[in-house]
Amino acid sequence: MSNPRLLVVRNDAEDDARRLGDWLVEAGAELHVVKADAGDALPDDLTGFDGLVVMGGAQPAHGEPASPWFPALKNLLREAVHKRVATLGVCLGGQLLADALGGRVEPAANGPEIGAFLIAKRDVAETDPLFAMLPFTPDVYQWHVDEITVLPPGAVLLASSPRVPHQAFRLGPKAWGLQFHIECDAAMLAEWAVSDDGSLERAGLDAETVLARCAAVEADVEEVWRPFAGRFVAVAAGRGAGPGVPLPVVEA
Repeated sequence: MSNPRLLVVRNDAEDDARRLGDWLVEAGAELHVVKADAGDALPDDLTGFDGLVVMGGAQPAHGEPASPWFPALKNLLREAVHKRVATLGVCLGGQLLADALGGRVEPAANGPEIGAFLIAKRDVAETDPLFAMLPFTPDVYQWHVDEITVLPPGAVLLASSPRVPHQAFRLGPKAWGLQFHIECDAAMLAEWAVSDDGSLERAGLDAETVLARCAAVEADVEEVWRPFAGRFVAVAAGRGAGPGVPLPVVEA
């Protein structure tokens, strides 16, 4: 079987696939990166791709399109869900997945969530092909001002936290959305702190403390999410079947 070919969409120059990209390649994937923020055109459809990975960014997923390529990207996300193409949306990518399939994204009720946090798996995650092998409370990085307030019809909630209830979900058998970040290295997080738009101050945080706490869990993040990336590649390659659940019906 040939290596699965993944379409990776970059929405923001400050949030490339970074460590996640390395882990996907390590697991045998071939990455076709579209830098949409730099003017690269998205493909018309997912023909020739075994998976879709949508990265984060500072733009909002809700309301009028914050970026001109968002309508086309949401069409690709709908296609991926309905055609059972392996899909992973990270932070903004997860929000766009939710919004495209009938969910709702709004400003976070409790304000910006920034730094190293624990999330908690839901019971249903024990039967999920990507989440089943995660520890009950894995470490993640958070850096967002919006949140998914309503999941799309048919979505399965896989992970939560007291501050942000919808931390991870699955749509159909092969599409996953994450509210958090797993791709970051220390340099990326430092760049975000430098370019912060005031979110740190609104959250009552200082950059030095946030970065130190993130650095303290960097190895733990890799230990958990590197194999997770490998399992996603296996699903994209057809070596790991998702659960047989019905697909949501959403108009384009």
